[in-house]
Amino acid sequence: MESGQEIPALTDTAAEFLSLIGLKELEHCLFAETLAVVGTGDPPRDKAEGQWWMAAQWAPYRREGEPVRNCILVQARFRGWQDGVPRSSTLKAFVTPQLETLEQEEQECLELRPHPTEKSTHMVSHQHGMTVTKTVQEGEVSPQAEPQCQSFSYCQAELRGLLLEGASLLLLRVLARRHTVPPGLIFPAIDTEGHLCTSSYSALGIQRQAVGSAETEVFVMERTMHTSTGVSTVWQSSFLPNGRLVQMMQVGSPTLMLLQDESILSKSGGFEPQLPFPKEPLNWEEDIQLCSWFLDRKALLLQQPHDPISFAAEFFTHRRPMDTPFASSGSASPLPSSPPDHRPANGE
Repeated sequence: MESGQEIPALTDTAAEFLSLIGLKELEHCLFAETLAVVGTGDPPRDKAEGQWWMAAQWAPYRREGEPVRNCILVQARFRGWQDGVPRSSTLKAFVTPQLETLEQEEQECLELRPHPTEKSTHMVSHQHGMTVTKTVQEGEVSPQAEPQCQSFSYCQAELRGLLLEGASLLLLRVLARRHTVPPGLIFPAIDTEGHLCTSSYSALGIQRQAVGSAETEVFVMERTMHTSTGVSTVWQSSFLPNGRLVQMMQVGSPTLMLLQDESILSKSGGFEPQLPFPKEPLNWEEDIQLCSWFLDRKALLLQQPHDPISFAAEFFTHRRPMDTPFASSGSASPLPSSPPDHRPANGE
């Protein structure tokens, strides 16, 4: 089925951000980590109800009739409970260094007996765009309960800057290591129904959170999926300075993923203070005041006087900096004048 949806726009901020991600930066984001799944209610948070695992590593991507590509393989697994029913999910994505998704597959299983439900979403890019295939299997596989399939196709024009789930998990690590999120960081995405939408990222600042019996500073970010139906899904994630997760939760969910291994903290590093404004390049040649000061001092250096101290005292007596409260036309030289027979201390 061809898509007839409105095309989500990639913001200039997001496009520039993607272009500035380097291989060395990505290398620091390739590691595996494990969080415990715990309830957000009354039970103690140290009582695990499941496990969440994620890993990113370089891997070859092979497709019939095409050359092998070196990509980043992003994998994630979740196992926990939903309303007392075992639930599990998996993610496998091949992502380029530019965070473009070549192929991704998500599977989710709700083990409700005797009618389990399995859902899978397979996305694969090709020269014309991307094809999304959704499959739902309710109950045990049988001739009477065949899986329901639905496909969507998107053209290349609709996919500029598209950021899928696997790439998003990698992006969060990059942002966490930078300790900042640019304003207006919004990407096109695809929701759980296979429809185009937008995904925005914002910083909630540095906070303190518990890890086991310890407490540490974390950088908190929020990711929001804005669907075409007007319903938004929000995730909040907390990271250590080295990009490792401390906590991740979907707002409104009865469970969250939590780091419980305190030994991770010894290698986490620290947060560097961020300037409230960007650094501006200094071009002295176009600044009249700076250029004037430079030429004055350049003349001093080029003349190379025999007696530098006496020359400097006389030179700066007649040249005072602009707008300084200590300069006045009648002020005396800040350095004592040398007598005619003055000689340097080294006897030369």
